[in-house]
Amino acid sequence: MRVLLLSQFYPPAIGGEERHVRNLGRALAQRGHDVSIGTLMNAGSPGSELDGAVRVHRLRGTIQRLSALHADSERRHAPPFPDPELVFALKRLIAQERPDVVHAHNWIYASFLPIKPLGRARLVVTLHDYGLVCAKKNFMHLGTDLCDGPQLAKCLPCAAAHYGTTKAIATTLGNCASSFLARRVVDRFIAVSHAVARHTGLTDGHAPYEVIPNFVPDDVGVLGAEDPCLRELPEENFILFVGDMMRLKGIDVLLSAYARLEQAPPLVLIGRRLADTPAEFPPNVRVFSNWPHAAIMHAWHRSLFGVLPSVGPEACATVIMEAMASGKAVVATDVGGMPDLVDHGKTGLLVPPGDAPALARAMQAFLNDRALLTRMESRSLARVERLKAGAVVTRIEQVYHDVLHPATAQDHAPCAPTFG
Repeated sequence: MRVLLLSQFYPPAIGGEERHVRNLGRALAQRGHDVSIGTLMNAGSPGSELDGAVRVHRLRGTIQRLSALHADSERRHAPPFPDPELVFALKRLIAQERPDVVHAHNWIYASFLPIKPLGRARLVVTLHDYGLVCAKKNFMHLGTDLCDGPQLAKCLPCAAAHYGTTKAIATTLGNCASSFLARRVVDRFIAVSHAVARHTGLTDGHAPYEVIPNFVPDDVGVLGAEDPCLRELPEENFILFVGDMMRLKGIDVLLSAYARLEQAPPLVLIGRRLADTPAEFPPNVRVFSNWPHAAIMHAWHRSLFGVLPSVGPEACATVIMEAMASGKAVVATDVGGMPDLVDHGKTGLLVPPGDAPALARAMQAFLNDRALLTRMESRSLARVERLKAGAVVTRIEQVYHDVLHPATAQDHAPCAPTFG
């Protein structure tokens, strides 16, 4: 079939979502599908190019041109409402590519909604976060507490504290309107975890959906050439954190827990420094930024175990899958999509979010009982097979088949999905 993937960002812009879309495109092309990508223009990249067998088209949007609206000039997000220039660019792209299925990721779907009724293409939308109901996408009220659900009177001041009043009003109201329409015209939602399905209201509504996780490539555990940056890693065993070094990811909680450990090995942090990244770190903590993904996979293989102490509800942390594919157990928080990935007591340990003493006890348990750690490592390797492309892409293909041939598909509105 002909598949058009829509993603607001695509390599060379890189992150978990971008890597997922690229891996999905490549996997679908390998299975014989005709695959193209529609993404936002990236400075220094050509308007069109081939990424292997996948055609990549970079499109301009009106909001993208307004640099003052974007906190990060390198990542100018698609708005949660139709962008006029992007709508027309997508219309031209649909006429050129003639897809059977348009599979959108993140808010770029909002600019496709107005033209969806004009063509025959079916629309699948993957929810990688909580953007269907949350203007900030993270489902955290005022940045500190897990939200108990969207209410306009509550969402506007929460978004204003994050974006500023004017941008918050446009983002929140635009997102509400797009979400209302999407629930009526999207042919199938894919939520990457049960938490995403629950918090976005899919479980209580009538919109058709599936719960299908992100995935890692089948060969994710195969290491490439070593990068020179790996020389900076400690020679002895170390604990590894990979991700943005911010409070929402639990970086402050992690440092507090690490200080409680007895005979602690080095702690390695790899990720982006942001505005709320701690200014200083303890002596035994090594901090690295802007590492290539291949080097991060080497770091996972060399680590003792991983830790992901997010205080916010991570939707579906690919970093956990990469740790598991490297044969590593993980200490993570019992929030969001983490319980979908980590089998507590079998492939890792789950602790309450924001609880530094509990996090320290779990980390100490791994340090004190290497036999326990070894058992969990072997189970992680077995468990991750259900999270690789070979298993997950087959389920996504089935979604495409179902929306193209609804008469032969099972009733999924609402559905009671199984995960993994």
